[in-house]
Amino acid sequence: MMESWDLFSIIERGGWVMWPLVAVSVVALAITLERIWFWGRLHSNRETQRFRKLLRAFRNGDRSKAEELIDTPGNVYDQLGRRMLEEGPDDAIAVEVIEELRGQTERFSGILSSIITASPMLGILGTVTGIIQSFELLGGTRTLVDPRDVSAGIAEALITTAGGLVIALGALFPYMIFRAQSEKALGRFEAIVTAAKQGLGPTRNWSVKR
Repeated sequence: MMESWDLFSIIERGGWVMWPLVAVSVVALAITLERIWFWGRLHSNRETQRFRKLLRAFRNGDRSKAEELIDTPGNVYDQLGRRMLEEGPDDAIAVEVIEELRGQTERFSGILSSIITASPMLGILGTVTGIIQSFELLGGTRTLVDPRDVSAGIAEALITTAGGLVIALGALFPYMIFRAQSEKALGRFEAIVTAAKQGLGPTRNWSVKR
């Protein structure tokens, strides 16, 4: 019984639709692991403490301390802080740099979102093909001898539906966590620019379009 429900057996019973589902699940897993590594490093306790020290240096107008705290090439906060030191906390510069850095903080989010949407649809496609297969057997001219021929189509329908839902749910929760981390990063970008304005010189008010 256990052997009939191993991974390869499930894929085989699910039909050809299971192979695209396996492919998108591998992609989703790879993206999830990469984003966990990225956010884990960026928002670790050590980096958070360094970020707070950088804010304090900016607010106090201590350029030498800020330069000492900024790594090269550093993370996204270092890159923004360096531009603020080199070119001043100007509105246009701040918005330009933040839009560039969003490519790093929102990396792969579109792909992960597409996987969440596409996986259940692939599962439904497998459901349709499995049901069609079963009805072709029931409505065919050939006498149905083994009921398992029909059950194979029903199993394909159920397995692909379950597979699509499992993949979508498995990708949904990391996606929402990563979105929250992106919002946190955007808030920190704003804090850096505000602190730089306060300590390095007055500029026009600005805001980031969310």
